[in-house]
Amino acid sequence: MAASIEPSRLLASLSKAALLPSTVIPETFKPSVELSVSFNQKSVVAGNLFRVSEVKEAPTVAFSPESNVPSDATYTLLMIDPDAPTPDDPKFAYWRHWVVTRIPSGATVTAGEALTQYLAPGPKDDSRPHRYLFLLYREPEGKQKLSKEDVGGEEFVERRSFDAREWVGKWGLHLVGVNWMLGAGDGWNGGKDEL
Repeated sequence: MAASIEPSRLLASLSKAALLPSTVIPETFKPSVELSVSFNQKSVVAGNLFRVSEVKEAPTVAFSPESNVPSDATYTLLMIDPDAPTPDDPKFAYWRHWVVTRIPSGATVTAGEALTQYLAPGPKDDSRPHRYLFLLYREPEGKQKLSKEDVGGEEFVERRSFDAREWVGKWGLHLVGVNWMLGAGDGWNGGKDEL
């Protein structure tokens, strides 16, 4: 099981990384589920660093059921990069790395339907680390089933400049959980002051 993190520590880390508030995480956000993400037993914990070689395969993602929500509630997971192609020139933000929908309450993400297949982060060695967001949304009751066409193509250039805020608003998704990590090239050797 992935490492647990206190909501206050998570929110403080998001704020420090200039992710809270942002176009995808409102200032008033309070998580109602703990979103656990891990790559080969290494947990994503509020901005810890992963190298490209550590994230080649899709992570294990799970979350606790929400309280006071129908047991048949379903969820959508987005993994996006606000720092594409580099943190100093994020002209392709948000880069859409992964979209999974219709995830049953309290299940792992593999129980859902992938609308965008996982594409591993690939920051270059000469780039400062990128921030990668895992965002979990509750889907509205009785909503229509989303299709691949509703999110965009799988091709490399079709994943860039994804307007996550507009897309989430269009489909009435409600943010319930967040986690995030830093990603760097295997050859990046910058220090903490360069994060």
